[in-house]
Amino acid sequence: MNLSVKTSPDADLERQGIDVIRALAMDGPHRARSGHQGTAMALAPLAHVLFTRVLRYDATDPGWPDRDRFVLSAGHASILLYSMLYLTGQGLQLDDLREFRQWGSATPGHPEAGHSSGVEVTTGPLGQGFGNAVGMAIAERWLRARFGRDLCDHHTFVIAGDGDLSEGVSHEAASLAGHLGLGRLVVVYDDNHVTIDGPTELALSDDAAARFAGYGWHVDDIGERADDLDELEAALRGAKTAVDRPSLIILRSRIGYPSPGLTDSPSAHGNPFDDAEIAATKARMGMPLDESFWVPDQVLDFYRAAGRGGAAERASWQQRLDALDSDRPAWDASWAATGLTGWADALPSFESGDALATRKASQQCLTALSDVVPSLLGGSADLTGNTGTKIDEVSQTPSTPAGRQIYFGVREHAMAAALVGAARHGGVIPFGGTFLVFSDYMRPAVRLAAMSQAKCIFVWTHDSVGVGEDGPTHQPVEHIMSLRAIPGLRVVRPADATEVAGAWQLALSSDGPTALILSRQDVPGLAATTTEGVGAGAYALNDVDDPEVILVGSGSEVALCVAAEHRLAEQGIVARVVSMPCWEAFESLPSEARHAVIDPDVPAISIEAGVTLGWDRYVDVAIGIDTFGASAPGSRVLEELGINVDHLVSSAVALVEAADLD
Repeated sequence: MNLSVKTSPDADLERQGIDVIRALAMDGPHRARSGHQGTAMALAPLAHVLFTRVLRYDATDPGWPDRDRFVLSAGHASILLYSMLYLTGQGLQLDDLREFRQWGSATPGHPEAGHSSGVEVTTGPLGQGFGNAVGMAIAERWLRARFGRDLCDHHTFVIAGDGDLSEGVSHEAASLAGHLGLGRLVVVYDDNHVTIDGPTELALSDDAAARFAGYGWHVDDIGERADDLDELEAALRGAKTAVDRPSLIILRSRIGYPSPGLTDSPSAHGNPFDDAEIAATKARMGMPLDESFWVPDQVLDFYRAAGRGGAAERASWQQRLDALDSDRPAWDASWAATGLTGWADALPSFESGDALATRKASQQCLTALSDVVPSLLGGSADLTGNTGTKIDEVSQTPSTPAGRQIYFGVREHAMAAALVGAARHGGVIPFGGTFLVFSDYMRPAVRLAAMSQAKCIFVWTHDSVGVGEDGPTHQPVEHIMSLRAIPGLRVVRPADATEVAGAWQLALSSDGPTALILSRQDVPGLAATTTEGVGAGAYALNDVDDPEVILVGSGSEVALCVAAEHRLAEQGIVARVVSMPCWEAFESLPSEARHAVIDPDVPAISIEAGVTLGWDRYVDVAIGIDTFGASAPGSRVLEELGINVDHLVSSAVALVEAADLD
């Protein structure tokens, strides 16, 4: 481990650089008339130390796999990150800072992964970045154990604030990180005692040091040292030596410093400084008062040199990678987030007629994929057997870091955030399972996964009132549709085991996050389902050229459509049966292809054991459950709530008769 300081400039140049960062932190929000400058100003010295003395990165290759990861969990201070990315030469230009928070700019109001080079994860909703960082640390440790320290040997650094540590997700994530002993995770807690409403003491009296010590973290409370560069560096490097547990550095900063009028004021948090306050602050720092976004050449040269400081390390790493022999296919597949050549051939095939819960079929697919998709890594929130998310006999622990099975415990919030962070880290395809009804706990992270196109797989089982006796608290009705409402999330509800194999194939061959919605109860294997049909989003299960009615189902209700088609045929009504496992895939098809499956000129009816909201875009009549369920055997609940063949047949007949009258 290299603990040497990268550069040793004179103190005056360092101080000038920090003042430039503080000035940029005022100028960006001021020009935008929007933004948060106070935290960025207070933490300018910390950012300076991180990016010039501690972080292992190469600005000429921001995506270098073995770089240190930096997560600004306090994403409202985005101008701080953008300033450092510009100064160190990671792609942003000074004009990008001038366009802070403007339409089409590379500097949105909160950091967005994939939008600007150097932004690792999408942060802003407080606590999510903290949870993401735990997932990054999990990914780093597993990759290090799998491929060796020559190829993976880095840290994850986080800046978090009072809001991050107040949100519940941080409690779960910190507990998980402490349990797993993630020694390469370093969090700096900016304890500035300021929130939007006023002093943190209005609502917060936690003993953060005791709390994190109780989680098993190494804790270093350095107090009011926010401007002591050597002390900051010593604390950060000291945290790196705590190899058996994550580290928390508690830093007492002064928001808005060195503003003469707004230091330590809640107004410094989210209200841009006015002209007079900016002028007074710049005067105190000895900076020009008549020029905004001022960056003198010597400051820019210094930071650009720091940004290139890791080039030699990266080049040496590249040589080691180039020398990798037998493991190179696994490495390449891992970083491409795919499987080894021919991986899809390993997916099992299933016989029609055999009844099997789709969650159990998913477990068979996961088992079959484990050897050919080497980067699959995950588990469940205390429901491994229930959700079919067993991938390894060896769990991920400090003593078995190569284990692929993660026991997240009853921590759905942390599990979801960690999956997103692990996916954004790269090198792994993370998955996590729980009951569909608990997707509510995961929703903030799932939304950010979709926004940042993090390739992770959410496995949600027990997908309807078919759950049965546990009752309405555990019977999801609105959840599938609410997940479909998230842009960029691929939601797949397979009809049977064959479609489950197609769902896994779609998830692993596509970018971005995928939700697998799986049944608790057994469902019959249908004769006409295909894996390819899942990729199309919707497809016909019978060959009908001129149907009188189209029956559309998803998941376990597709079998009801098949049975209803036979009953309708007995009445002389020709019906097309359509399985619709994935709306998002279907919507990606040209209109001609969609209309060939669901012809808008033919009466159509859908059936799904959930709310009917949204189905009107495809069908004329929607059968569903627009109420909560009940505690009873699952088959009885489904029957009582109208999810049955009789209801579907009678509704289809009425629809055809109404169409004939027209």
